[in-house]
Amino acid sequence: MAVPNYTYLKLKMLGPSSSITIESTYEHAYDCDIECIEYAEALAEAKTLIANLDQFSGEAPDSKHRAGTFKPAEAIKLVSVNPTCPDDWALRIIATLDIK
Repeated sequence: MAVPNYTYLKLKMLGPSSSITIESTYEHAYDCDIECIEYAEALAEAKTLIANLDQFSGEAPDSKHRAGTFKPAEAIKLVSVNPTCPDDWALRIIATLDIK
């Protein structure tokens, strides 16, 4: 039940005992317009990105990159992160590193 007046930058609405008037400045109105435009542009870019991702998700995966083709190095040394707990996480380090 609010009535905006854009000429005077005022918003009037009914209050408990009388009408409530909210005033603003032209600078604040301009800042709000800029913020609204930036939000609309970001929303349009997000929708475009979602549409592109949906399009790419339907394409066939590259046949060169298949799951399970990774082969670890032959000489690997397991180093425990926490020496007091042998069942704790372990780091895998290549055992044959160059001096450089």
